[in-house]
Amino acid sequence: MNHAKSKFKTHLRKLLRLFFVALLRRIYKVHVDGDVAGLSATRTLFISNHESLLDGMLLGAFLPSNPIFVIYSGLLKNRLYRITLSLSDYLTVDPANPMAMKSVIRVLSSGRSVLLFPEGRITTTGGLMKVYSGPAFVAAKSQANVVPICLSGTTHSRFSYMRAPYPKHWLPKITIHVLPPCRIQLAQGVAASVARQRASENLRHIMQGSLFTARQPHGSLPSAMINAMRTYGRRRCIMEDVRAVEYSYGDLLKMMLMLGRLLCRHSAEGDRVGLLLPNLAPSVGLIFGLNAFRRTPALLNYSVGSEAIATACKTAQIGCVVTSRAFIEQGKLEGKIEWLQKKMPDVRLVYLEDLRTSIDVRDKIWLLKSLLMPERAIMSQESEQEAVILFSSGSEGTPKGVVLSHRALLANVAQVRTMTDFSVQDRILSALPLFHAFGLLTGSLLPLLSGFHVVLYTSPLHYRVIPELAYDRGCTILVGTSTFLGNYARFAHPYDFHRMRLVIAGAEKLSNNVRQIWAEKFGIRIYEGYGATEAAPVIAVNTPMANKKGSVGQLLPAIKAQTTPVDGIDHGGLLHVQGPNLMSGYLLCEQPGKLHTPPSAAGVGWYDTGDVVEIDEEGFVFIVGRVKRFAKVAGEMVSLDAVESLGQSAASAQALECSCAAIASSDSTRGERITLYVSGDTLNREAVMKAARAQGASELAIPREIVQIEALPLLGSGKVDYPALEKIAK
Repeated sequence: MNHAKSKFKTHLRKLLRLFFVALLRRIYKVHVDGDVAGLSATRTLFISNHESLLDGMLLGAFLPSNPIFVIYSGLLKNRLYRITLSLSDYLTVDPANPMAMKSVIRVLSSGRSVLLFPEGRITTTGGLMKVYSGPAFVAAKSQANVVPICLSGTTHSRFSYMRAPYPKHWLPKITIHVLPPCRIQLAQGVAASVARQRASENLRHIMQGSLFTARQPHGSLPSAMINAMRTYGRRRCIMEDVRAVEYSYGDLLKMMLMLGRLLCRHSAEGDRVGLLLPNLAPSVGLIFGLNAFRRTPALLNYSVGSEAIATACKTAQIGCVVTSRAFIEQGKLEGKIEWLQKKMPDVRLVYLEDLRTSIDVRDKIWLLKSLLMPERAIMSQESEQEAVILFSSGSEGTPKGVVLSHRALLANVAQVRTMTDFSVQDRILSALPLFHAFGLLTGSLLPLLSGFHVVLYTSPLHYRVIPELAYDRGCTILVGTSTFLGNYARFAHPYDFHRMRLVIAGAEKLSNNVRQIWAEKFGIRIYEGYGATEAAPVIAVNTPMANKKGSVGQLLPAIKAQTTPVDGIDHGGLLHVQGPNLMSGYLLCEQPGKLHTPPSAAGVGWYDTGDVVEIDEEGFVFIVGRVKRFAKVAGEMVSLDAVESLGQSAASAQALECSCAAIASSDSTRGERITLYVSGDTLNREAVMKAARAQGASELAIPREIVQIEALPLLGSGKVDYPALEKIAK
């Protein structure tokens, strides 16, 4: 009798499964991506992200091996969730009970397959939530094949838990990505708690990698922006600038299409068009608009000298520069424009004011038609085509043009989204200029393609205005360099950042003084990251889920790293990276217009960062210094960054407010001598010597001379302009 009931139940489940497969394919256009037929039906542990109440039904219907679902007890309180589990066997466990996972190990050992959600709960942000250590322990202890699964599309459905300020979809298109199997090993020779924790970290990296693989956009920046508009809604307000005007996706689409069409009259397909504009919504519209019609925007740095702007135009072979008369007047750039016209007479200047007045009736009719089907209005492009040209900071020499493809930029956005918990509820304040890679990512690409609001400001140097703006606009995320963040903290009221939940520092080493003042004055931890323009730009970042003081975080998904030894440096090695976010190549002043791929000791397809780093067992990256920022003193290699850090430590010990920058010059007796330049309060050499003794630093790291100057020369990004400092020294 029992056997008959069991057989009937099995047949009923098969029929229900066939019914739900047909229903889900019909309603949600469910697509399964990956080799599902080749999966083993025994001793396989399926792990999946958890986005909605539909997840159990979807996986139960489309996974072929009929695994046992491991469900955390709290989820069964929802009736709909219990109904969706009717397709499969399930096992209830308590995530707070460390012994609960032993029953899962026994199931795997018996030969059955198991599916579980390592997060234990449905996401409320769209990204990964906390990953429990229990599933990782199960995978490592049972030595089962681990098959990562990524669900995409259900986040924006009516059955998700994500709080969204836009209408959710009843019938989103859903994809189930099944990735190749892997294994998780327990670390040997360490305590059991440490081994368990490392296995958990390994599982989190696997899940982040699967999210990136599944969600990496393809195609071009304009098509990705249109897809984001379809997801988050045409009317969703996504951006505002210093004029306090809010722009929706629909407004940006209008700017993109119209500006792109108008500039087609001043350029040819494949041309590189220079943009000399501040952080305003039309600047972002131009970037997407030029791309939409197969022109490449080259973002010119207006904070550098006239010669540097002219050199950039020559390097990238720019024939047309788009700017604004109002911006030139307010920024006092008349001299630079005159120099550019004198030095490069073939470069045509196109003003936004003139473009606005040139719109005729035919343009308006074309725009109305294009807004209905924007995908047909833009030109199709391959992901490897040029998307943007940025110029290196010039902190160590002549700036180079960095060519970034659509593939590189979209990959970096997807990588950052898998590491951090950005939410559609967030509001990010970005004052970094768009010509800076960090500013381009945080000021346009990341928020626009992720559906959260961005507040653009024209200059990061307005130290009193930006904290007030963060308070007035209720911003929750702030990005900046260490220099800028330190100055914001000096002038901000303690309540200005009361809604701030995430502050990210990059582009230069985060000062311990800055870290400390933010913690004490605002109760906020700063998360330091690391990148390069050539990597579009983020390579590694600390996050609330994985943070280690003194490091720049863990590498982003899909980035591989190698270190090669450097003569004279005992700790660390020269960092080489490989990943989908790397540039296409350089444009050099000596060979204008020709794409140059720099060599790397790691081989073809790798990028030599020029930074000496150490990577610990947990994957955290520690910056030792730049190869070019080492001095050879008495036969020993001394990091100039370490000298600057000693100066800052000495200033902090004496409660002084000053900035330090070290340079090396030739010395007939010691090879090279180190000079520390200080702006702000006076710092003496004895204080630096005391700080060196306290930290156990080498005496060679103590600067031979300390020079007081009025202000350190800075680049537009906030970095110290070392070539300018060397000229001051000479």
